[in-house]
Amino acid sequence: MVCWQMTHKFVVGLVQMSSTNEVAENMAAAESFIREASARGAQLILTPEMTTLIEHDRAALLSKIHLQESDPSLPKFQALAQELKVWLVIGSMAIKVADDAGDKVANRSFVISPKGEIVSYYDKIHMFDVDLPGGELYRESRSYQAGARAVAAKTPWGDLGLTICYDLRFPYLYRKLAQAGAGMITVPAAFTAVTGAAHWHILLRSRAIENGAFIFAPAQTGSHVSARGAVRKTYGHSLLVDPWGNIIDDGGVDVGVIVAEVDLSLVDKARSRIPSWHHDREFT
Repeated sequence: MVCWQMTHKFVVGLVQMSSTNEVAENMAAAESFIREASARGAQLILTPEMTTLIEHDRAALLSKIHLQESDPSLPKFQALAQELKVWLVIGSMAIKVADDAGDKVANRSFVISPKGEIVSYYDKIHMFDVDLPGGELYRESRSYQAGARAVAAKTPWGDLGLTICYDLRFPYLYRKLAQAGAGMITVPAAFTAVTGAAHWHILLRSRAIENGAFIFAPAQTGSHVSARGAVRKTYGHSLLVDPWGNIIDDGGVDVGVIVAEVDLSLVDKARSRIPSWHHDREFT
């Protein structure tokens, strides 16, 4: 059993964006919001899923992204974290994965230290392959390669578990991260407007309650147009949730930044009151 003992308070900033299919536009918006969060005192700043590019057309996506070692956006984020002296979580970026065909993509989250170093990264495990009411079809697995490992990053305040969007519907991942010591878990997302309205708040609060963990969920919001003109809408409502399931702040539907102090002593308090996070049993 892991007992999480941190008692530090610190300030978290969540960036809510409406990313387009133009990387330069998204980079400029992300930088502006990150600077705003830092100016408001945030020490840990998180951006949403697909921060640098939302592109649903496969050919266009592949033409605009890079291998991790040659991606031009990452060094800019690293330099920004170093300049501002903040911990920065880029919720995710589309990153090419080296293979013979050159057509594999990872939906990858990055944790960057105030020294500008990438200390951890995580590839989204669960692929969003869903048919929604109204005819919306999503087949994330056609373009993306699923990750295969749970990841928690070491920070000055404790372990930060990493998840992305659709992972939210798979509670065993969150349990694994909590039992490994994570008292904070990220959920950067581009939740659809339909599923967001139905499930976003209740799922995030449930993951917090089940595991006695803070949930940091920066989100995409608004309409996103692909190279072929298809429009998809995301839900917004970036959320900060405490370990008892209380919503600390909600970003609504507009782009911008929410900033709040978190008290990590609430992790131990929640887990001591309802210690279900280490009461799992094997059964058939």
